[in-house]
Amino acid sequence: MSGTSRDGIDAALLETDGQTFVRAGAWHSAAYPEAFRQRLADAIAGRGDMDTVERELTDRHAAAVDALLAKAGVPVRAVRAIGFHGHTVAHDPAIRMTRQIGDSGRLARQTGIDVVGDFRLADVAAGGQGAPFAPYYHRARATGLDRPLAVLNLGGVGNVTWLGRRFHEILAFDTGPGNALLDDLVAARTGRGYDRDGELSATGQVDRAALAAMLAHPFFDRAPPKSLDRDDFTGAAVADLADADAAATLAAFTAESVARACGQLPERPVGWLVTGGGRHNPTLMRMLAARLDAPVEPVEAVGWDGDALEAQAFAYLAVRSLQGLPLSGPTTTGVPNEMPGGKLYAARNAR
Repeated sequence: MSGTSRDGIDAALLETDGQTFVRAGAWHSAAYPEAFRQRLADAIAGRGDMDTVERELTDRHAAAVDALLAKAGVPVRAVRAIGFHGHTVAHDPAIRMTRQIGDSGRLARQTGIDVVGDFRLADVAAGGQGAPFAPYYHRARATGLDRPLAVLNLGGVGNVTWLGRRFHEILAFDTGPGNALLDDLVAARTGRGYDRDGELSATGQVDRAALAAMLAHPFFDRAPPKSLDRDDFTGAAVADLADADAAATLAAFTAESVARACGQLPERPVGWLVTGGGRHNPTLMRMLAARLDAPVEPVEAVGWDGDALEAQAFAYLAVRSLQGLPLSGPTTTGVPNEMPGGKLYAARNAR
């Protein structure tokens, strides 16, 4: 998994039947060097060679797979398939378009393992939002937990999976910004990649006028399911604020976005489990706890690993794809019917 935060690659081993049996294995994280992060950002913005960046991104994924298998002591032949999400460079379901870069065939040849890629294409082509795509995995992992339950992923973009009292009751949608705006602000003003431990946002004051201006975005009034591109929101409203005040306001924007999403759920959750990088920001977690009328905890509270969860989800979806099972449905992406997806790329030149 290479997420919208552009911070690196997460790779995870998973044993699963693609339905309710899940056994999580080892995981590995490989940070992108700053120079590659910049090349990736430039290519997305149209200032670089996308083909060259795609090859490098694919090769970095192959290296992450090698490192994970070495760490776990698992031979290549023991792995049925790799679920390869790639990196999203454009997403606009209104025109039935989503694009993830990453050469699945190249990854299969380099690793010697079959690869399942192109997860979102069938959903978007059929009229779905193409995101979020982890909800069916969240449902499988939440077996036995008290419900209704909300799983909140705070990556570059925020998204929620609501799980009702019965197994089939599920609703998912993007909530608004996750960490992207705050990360970009901190990088631009301090040179650091993110607001470590929420230190900058903790010392600032929320500017209520700027917050209100950002919350006036029409996205928040749309009924779910709904999805976002990383760059659908900007930090223009906080451009004239001091660093700490701007950071506090952007953190509050993320928290308030989630609170508004809560109002669109069929029933209030008895608890919120938070995954993604945002759970490491104590300031943001405090803001969420203050706005949500339920306990807010990192997913580690129930024994999940929030650093591996998204990568595990695409391993799970790869198995579902191989079995022809749905990856998304009307209440997760708004696609008219439950939708299988993904494409198999065989490792013809296995090493």
